[in-house]
Amino acid sequence: MSALSILYLVLPFPLAFILHDTEEAVVQHRWMRKHKDALAERFRGMKPMIDYLSRISTKAFVIAALEELAVILLATCYVLVYEAYSLQVWAALFMAFSFHLLVHVLQAVLVRGYVPGVVSALLLLPYSYIGLEGIWLAMSGWEMVACGVAGVVFMAANLLLAHRLAGWAVRVLGAARAQAAHQETSDQRKTTE
Repeated sequence: MSALSILYLVLPFPLAFILHDTEEAVVQHRWMRKHKDALAERFRGMKPMIDYLSRISTKAFVIAALEELAVILLATCYVLVYEAYSLQVWAALFMAFSFHLLVHVLQAVLVRGYVPGVVSALLLLPYSYIGLEGIWLAMSGWEMVACGVAGVVFMAANLLLAHRLAGWAVRVLGAARAQAAHQETSDQRKTTE
């Protein structure tokens, strides 16, 4: 990958991810709770996912997004040190992210309105197009398809891992906060006695 490609494609990728996931994190929980019933009625086959997404807290969503960001940062650093298959690893993640952006646009079309993440998805589609064009010039068609499929499969598996990690982290943080509150209450009782 050329130095210019790294400058205008690789380095902005983590920033693009941050922009997109910030939009999702800010509105996802409130939007899902508000639209949960209408979505479940319209898309009956998606009810378990709709229920899950309406229950996930902003804190859990942010923890999951941070795990995904760590993966993207590692892939970006891997390209910068130019190790074996670094282009393929980065391209797989970039194509999965681009696919994710298209999913948001499709969701907005199906819902016939705003869905969390669609504004940043629309803003990032030109960057995604330029990145995919750069990948097309650097790889054969079959290699690009293989990287794209691998990226989407990895993205799906990592998304499950990230959400499990987020659920665990929220439970641990909640337990620690409850323990601290209990300790503070006990300390206050001791000082008043």
